[in-house]
Amino acid sequence: MSRYTITVTSTAFRHADPDAIIGYDRPLQTFFLQAFPGAGGEDLELWLGTDFKEFETLSQLRAAAIARGFDFIPLASGILHKLLDDHAREAQHVVSDTIIQDLLERTSAH
Repeated sequence: MSRYTITVTSTAFRHADPDAIIGYDRPLQTFFLQAFPGAGGEDLELWLGTDFKEFETLSQLRAAAIARGFDFIPLASGILHKLLDDHAREAQHVVSDTIIQDLLERTSAH
């Protein structure tokens, strides 16, 4: 699992969390984002990427953050490259069901 500190902004309230965490969770095969801890530091206002393959791309993660009123762009290019490297190294790439189905249909048609 990788973890990098970034800044996440709340678009509705115009405040930022400069200690937010973004990363890639290999066992869950998802990118994740954690920001805005509560007063006790335990409850997070934003915690995305807790389910298996929930966010397989950073674009999906960002879209979910924006839908909840948050954003993490701009993202430092160094962190972006590290996240992409983590994903490339740690993700378990499996041939998608649609590709398999296409191959089966083409084979049975001949």
